[in-house]
Amino acid sequence: MIVTAIIPAAGSGSRFGDDKLARSLGGRPVLVRAVEALSRRDEVRDIIVAAPPNGMDEFRERFGAVLGFLGATIVQGSAVERWDTVAHAMEFVPEDSSHIAVHDAARPCPDEAMLDRLFGAADHVSAVVPGIAVSSTLKAVNWDGAVTLRDEDVLADSILGEGSDPGIGAVPIVKTVDRVNLMLVQTPQIFDAQLLRRAYQEADPAGCTDEASLVERLGESVYVVEGDPLNVKLTHAADWALAEAALARRSSAK
Repeated sequence: MIVTAIIPAAGSGSRFGDDKLARSLGGRPVLVRAVEALSRRDEVRDIIVAAPPNGMDEFRERFGAVLGFLGATIVQGSAVERWDTVAHAMEFVPEDSSHIAVHDAARPCPDEAMLDRLFGAADHVSAVVPGIAVSSTLKAVNWDGAVTLRDEDVLADSILGEGSDPGIGAVPIVKTVDRVNLMLVQTPQIFDAQLLRRAYQEADPAGCTDEASLVERLGESVYVVEGDPLNVKLTHAADWALAEAALARRSSAK
């Protein structure tokens, strides 16, 4: 296997509340940890980091030296969609790469055992992703029916002032979704290079939130191997505690 890894890092991270990729996690920036995890793999020869198109100079100043040390190349991503960022990065994938791996820049804690499973499977199937079986009850809701519930306590209004209570947002449930056969999918996702190139050339990327979705639209099979619950994606501030716990657990196990 000759793998080129793509790290899409052009998103704004607005849901997290700050520049999450530059925040220190256990002494190193989140982005650096995500790149390090793949740079340690013998199968990975090239790493391409797709940066924000409107902040390339700042990105290079902040990350260029350490990413260069890890063997990564910085290219321009897209400010529009994740799939567009990956499409930009794929233009720099060497022709002799047998596989392309795509990994979220905001997943700093992929476990070595999980990566062993993933790369091992990629040597036998053309598309593979890590996933976790859904254990919680799932509900479909109607966002158009969302309401704001307010405490109409007259005494509270007289003390705090009318309208001081922002209320509680509530969304009606439409139905319970059968969780059997459902998986929470993670990254890295690994594909036969020609298959992923064909997916980007032929499949409609609208609405795709990962590369597996694009390959599925070709009618091709994508396989799932066991992921890792600690392979968390830093989307919300609360995810930070889980990532720190993952690093602490792995450090203590060494």
